[in-house]
Order: sequence, then C-alpha cells, then structure tokens
Amino acid sequence: MEFLRNCVLALLCALLALIHSVAQAAAYVDVLDLPARHSALAAHSPLTAIARAGDRLVAVGQRGHIVYSDDAGKHWQQASVPVSSDLTAVFFPSPRQGWAVGNDGVVLHSSDAGVSWRKQLDGRQIGALLVAHYEALASAQPGNEHWAQWVAEGQRLVAQSADKPFLDVWFANDRLGFVVGVFNLILRTEDGGQSWTPMQDRTDNPQAFHLNAIASTGDALYIAGEQGLLLKWDDARQRFKALQTPYQGSYFGVVGKPGEVLAYGLAGNVVRSSDGGQHWSPVPSGLPVSITAALLDAQGQYALFTQAGQGLISQMGAQPLHWSQREGLPPVADAVQAADGSLVVVGSHGAQALSAK
Repeated sequence: MEFLRNCVLALLCALLALIHSVAQAAAYVDVLDLPARHSALAAHSPLTAIARAGDRLVAVGQRGHIVYSDDAGKHWQQASVPVSSDLTAVFFPSPRQGWAVGNDGVVLHSSDAGVSWRKQLDGRQIGALLVAHYEALASAQPGNEHWAQWVAEGQRLVAQSADKPFLDVWFANDRLGFVVGVFNLILRTEDGGQSWTPMQDRTDNPQAFHLNAIASTGDALYIAGEQGLLLKWDDARQRFKALQTPYQGSYFGVVGKPGEVLAYGLAGNVVRSSDGGQHWSPVPSGLPVSITAALLDAQGQYALFTQAGQGLISQMGAQPLHWSQREGLPPVADAVQAADGSLVVVGSHGAQALSAK
C-alpha cells in the first residue's frame, strides 16, 4: 500500500512539473519580440553608450532601454523601443536619423531624434543573409573556392539562431553605414538600413577577432578589435586593411581628428598616429586600468575615461600629449559633450552630467 501511494505521489509530482514547464514555455516571449518595459529608473539603470542627436542626447543600455535628454542630461525621458535585448551602441549622423545596435544581432532605427524606434534587423536573419550573399558570389565565380568558406560561415550562424552581438555602429550620412560585432561580424548598408550587405570577406581579420568599435576621425574610418587588431578603410580596395601598432592587446575604441588618431584599450594603453596609421607611437596614460570611453571636445582636447571612475584630459596644445588626471568619477562606459559644453557620461550607474570644467 505504501509503495502504491509513493508511486501515485511520484506521478503527481511529475505531472505538476510537466504542467509547469508547459506553462513556462507558453509564457515565454523572445526578447526580440518583447518591447522594452518603461521604467522611471531607466536613466539610472546600466547604460552602455550615448550620442548627440543635434542638441539632444540619446543613451542606450540594458533590456532595450533608450533614454533621451533635451537639457544636457539633467532630465531624461524614455523612448519607445520594440525589443528588450541589451543595447551596446548608438549613433546619429544627423539630428533626426539614428541607429542603435546590441545583442541578438539587433539593429534599430529612429527617424524622430530618438523618441521612437523600429527594428530593421535581428540575429535570426543574419545567417541567411550571409548564405544568400556568398552563394550568389559563388555562383557568379564558380572557380573561386574562397566563397565556400563564407557560405559555411553563414550556415554556422543560421544554426546559432539569434546569438550574434553587434558591438558598434557608424554612419557617414543617413544612408551609408556599418555595424560591427563579434567574430568579425560586419554588415554595410547604402540605403539607410533597408538592406544590408555582409562584409566579412572585406576585412584583414583572418582569425575572426571581435570588432569592438568603429569610428571616423574626419578623414579616415577605423575599426578597433581584439589582440592588437586595428583596421582602416581603404576606399580604392573597398576593404578594411590591417595596420601595425606597438600594442597587441585589445583596443576598445578610436578617437581623433583629421591628421591625428588615438586608439585606446586594455590596461591604460593608448597609441597615436599622425600619418594616417602608417606609424604609431605609445602615449603614456599613467593608468593601469582599461580605457573604455573617449571623446574629442569642441576645444580640440581629448578626454579618456575608465570603468574605474578615472578620467584624463589632454592639456591644450601640448605635444607630445600630456594629461591632467581626474578622480572620483562614476564608472564610465561612454561619454559625449553636450551642447552647453558639459560632459555627460554613462555607465553602470546610468547617466550623469559633469561640469564643463
């Protein structure tokens, strides 16, 4: 009798577990189909990137949060976003047109200065996009075995579903732009994101290192990546060409102006070139921690920031570069100069405006 009762209890427990699993499966909604939840604390939750949209500031972060400010970061409003994926980068080539990217291969577009967003692409589509593109090239050039490896790469991405994080986005104007991400993932659009062309075959990155950031210095376009990878767009060859630098650790970003570029990354490393990337020299930062954000302000000074709450401001006109160090900042993932001259930083504590001084 005791044995029978135990069997019945075991069956009941198994049935309840099955019902619970079915209920959970029925309740599951993919983050790519789940709009970001509105929260009064969105501007104080972890934010990963910030950009200028004219005089407006737009910041993106975890769980699909996008917030915007029209008073240099003093007050924020939350945007309408169709996904709950973590977002990693945002860029506005003009005051109204902007793009944001993030985990799950998501690409978002706004045409109203960041107030509302719509999804243009996600990771569920990227693998098939690669397969179709490289199969077409293979058909056009049947003797070229080079394309088969890229078809295989697309098939691998199809099998991985949506797990394809984008890490940065850059647009030259409202139509031409790039998105970059993990394992040499790079796409280009020439129609404002209505269609995307894979560019994996157009990077000097045979080991498929992560592409961490893409940025223009006004006269050149660079990509910063893992293990010393630094690429520069070669317009004549229509590809990103590898540059040789004195640092072999990861670069997290590039900042500069016509005639000068800095690349920064792990363990406080900064390198500088004044000849279009042909030659590079180390720039001592005095910091033992990774530099995660940088900007060039309206006065032509560089500002570098770390996630440990440290900042470096270049001394005006100093050659070689010398720095004034600032302590006691919040952890910084990205930074921008607002229209009033103040600096606004974002990070694990949300957004914070700093004095222009």
